[in-house]
Amino acid sequence: MSVYSEEILLRSKDVDMYRRLRTSELFRLLQEASIRHTEQLGMGRDKTLDRGILWVLLMQRAEIARMPEYDERIVLKSWPGKTMHLLFPRYYSLETAAGEPLLKASALWSLVDEKTRKVVFPEKYGVVIEGVTTGEEIAMPGSVAKRETTCEREFTVPYSYVDLNGHMNNTRYFDLCEDCVGAAAAGRKLKGIGVEYQNEARLGETLTLRWGGEGDSFFLSGETGRSVFRMRLDYTSETE
Repeated sequence: MSVYSEEILLRSKDVDMYRRLRTSELFRLLQEASIRHTEQLGMGRDKTLDRGILWVLLMQRAEIARMPEYDERIVLKSWPGKTMHLLFPRYYSLETAAGEPLLKASALWSLVDEKTRKVVFPEKYGVVIEGVTTGEEIAMPGSVAKRETTCEREFTVPYSYVDLNGHMNNTRYFDLCEDCVGAAAAGRKLKGIGVEYQNEARLGETLTLRWGGEGDSFFLSGETGRSVFRMRLDYTSETE
C-alpha cells in the first residue's frame, strides 16, 4: 500500500498567536507532502515541470478535530485515490505521535500546460498514479455554494504571494481570508474548510474580495472580472 508518512515537529514559524498551527501552514504541509509522495512514486519534475506541465489544485476540504500546537510532534500521512480521467484525488490525515486523530483532508489535483494554462491528458505525458484505499478517506471536496456577503475590499497580488506556477499560491488564500473574517484573530477554533479554485490570480492582478457570515460559518469569494476562488470556513463557538 502506497501511503506517504512524515513526522513533523511544529516550530514557532508554523503557529499563530494562540500557538496553534496556522491554517496556511497546514495546507502548505499538505501540498509539500503531495509533491514529495508524487516524486517517490516516480512522477517527479522530469515528467511534469521540466516538460512544461504544472500540477494545480482545484478543490480542497478538511475536517478538523483539533489543530496541533507549538512544539507538538505530529504525523502527516497522504495517499492517492483512484485517478478520475483528468482528476487526481488525494487524501491526508494528521495525528499526534501517540496516535490521537487531529484532522482529515482531501483534494483534487489536475495537470495544466504551463503556456496555455489548459488542462492536459496525463497519459500523453506518461503520468500514472495508482490509487489506494485505506478506509480513512473523507469525502472528496465539492463546489462551494455561493452565499450572501456583507463586506468587500480589494487586494492586489504581490510578488511574495506568487509561486513557481506563476500565480498566487493556494496557501496564501487562507491567510487572506482569515484576515478578512477575523474569527481566527479572535481565537475561534477552525473545524472545517472547503475551498474551490476556479481561476488563477497572477502577479499584479486585483481581486475584489467579498465575504459574510452566518452563525459559525463564513463564506468568501474573490473575483478579477471572473471568479477566482470560493471558500467556506466553519468555526466552533468557543474561543481561546
